[in-house]
Amino acid sequence: MTTQTARPAPSATSAPTSRERAGRLFQRHGALVVLGALLVVGTLGFDAFTTPANLGNIATASSFLAIIAIGMTFVVISGGIDLSVGSLFVLGGVLAAYGSRHGAVVALALPLAVCGAFGLVQGLIIARTRMAPFIVTLTGLLGARGLMLSMTDEGATTYLVEDKVFAGIGQGALFEIGYPFFIMLVILAAAAILLQRTGFGQNVYAIGGNEDAAALMGVPVARTKIMVYLMSGLLAGLAGALNAARLSSGVTILGIGLELDVIAAVVIGGTLLTGGAGGLGGTIAGALLLGVIQNLINQIPGLSSSFQQVVSGAFLAIVVITHRVLGGIRQQDT
Repeated sequence: MTTQTARPAPSATSAPTSRERAGRLFQRHGALVVLGALLVVGTLGFDAFTTPANLGNIATASSFLAIIAIGMTFVVISGGIDLSVGSLFVLGGVLAAYGSRHGAVVALALPLAVCGAFGLVQGLIIARTRMAPFIVTLTGLLGARGLMLSMTDEGATTYLVEDKVFAGIGQGALFEIGYPFFIMLVILAAAAILLQRTGFGQNVYAIGGNEDAAALMGVPVARTKIMVYLMSGLLAGLAGALNAARLSSGVTILGIGLELDVIAAVVIGGTLLTGGAGGLGGTIAGALLLGVIQNLINQIPGLSSSFQQVVSGAFLAIVVITHRVLGGIRQQDT
């Protein structure tokens, strides 16, 4: 799937320069090209890299990040940011494990309800008070983490997944690829239609491009913002629930700092932090790229898995600098 980008308004004075065209090309396909190059490196450098089990593990492990990043893509295109997704991911896992004692339906519904409520409230505050999304979602991060810690006695209590049907959703596999990956593909297809084929998706692009102009054109700015943050919270909670099903427990230490990986996947995939441009194909490529990096690092003797953060940060810096140099990041009026 290729990255879909916003339809930039045509310039009244001049056509795009060659540097700007190169920047847009890099924005659309840069993550996919780098992902392909890393796959070649892994294939040539590590015998175990291309085994079905390893490739399936990369796909499954990347699916949780990708699900959250789909929601984050809508938020960033609209010109916002959501720092709460990492804590909502952990909270969703704990709530799913806690709810699994009452069956698979409750295990899925409980994290969706609570994490969706977090997203809804954050969206309402951002839309109605025009507070900075950074501040509002940082508060949400702290609130979600505090709720998770209170449920687990500061992390001392671990809830185990008790329902076998729910556990099977996270642990089942098809062709050695876990079910969460296929769930991610279904969400991706629905989200792509929503973003590219509906008025709501066009409103998201319009708000990120110029919120004041969008409001003057009759775009329901407040309602659209509320919906994108609601979607982000729901998908973070769903990813946490699926991860709990996979691990058979609501692990409290996972997800700390995950919001940074999610933002990195979105930006590496070509969605601009300035808003108004980007797409889901690049986001998925960015999430898979980070998963491949982690997998390759794990196969290099003597390298800690934490080194993945260094490499991811380097990739993010390269992407942002390249956009700037090539003219791919448009300047917004202040």
